[in-house]
Amino acid sequence: MGALAVVAAYLIGGIPFGLIIVRLMTGADVREAGSGNIGATNVLRTTGPMAGILTLVLDAAKAWLAVWLADRLSGGNTMWMSAAALAALAGHAWSVWIGFKGGKAVASFVGAYAYLAPLPLLAVVLLFVFVVAWTRYLSLGSIIAAGLFPVACWMILHPGWPVLVSALGAAIIIVERHRANIVRIRAGEERIFSFRRTVS
Repeated sequence: MGALAVVAAYLIGGIPFGLIIVRLMTGADVREAGSGNIGATNVLRTTGPMAGILTLVLDAAKAWLAVWLADRLSGGNTMWMSAAALAALAGHAWSVWIGFKGGKAVASFVGAYAYLAPLPLLAVVLLFVFVVAWTRYLSLGSIIAAGLFPVACWMILHPGWPVLVSALGAAIIIVERHRANIVRIRAGEERIFSFRRTVS
């Protein structure tokens, strides 16, 4: 049942809520606006705060659900839960439902590890808030928080290898999905965070 839970986690993680929400609210395809990303940040910038927040909540909730389901199907086996957390992120980043494309998996990261490793997640979320408040770069906050998440897991939880491997995999996925942002940050061209809609 554990393997089934991981497959289910990938499929659940791949549900493109940003695409669905924007389609329902405006009839538009969010992939054709702004950065072309289906995640909450691009939805916020192209469609507005309500759509962005709804996307954020649902993207986090689907990953939380995926790990919860793995917990139930595997009888609380940490290895399968850790694999499901990673699968949910992979599903969001490379969704089977939209041609193996997707978002940057930050909200799904929060949802998945809120279930699996809540205290380390809280630590890096606080770090994320500090970095964004200081620099106004959501992407930089996400990269630093995700990159330090395996360290936070090790320092706070001292978990077994499945959680550490999952945390490291999550960090790799998120940093990889932000490659273009890293280039823009280094060039001084990254957009700063704002709750305002910036693309019509």
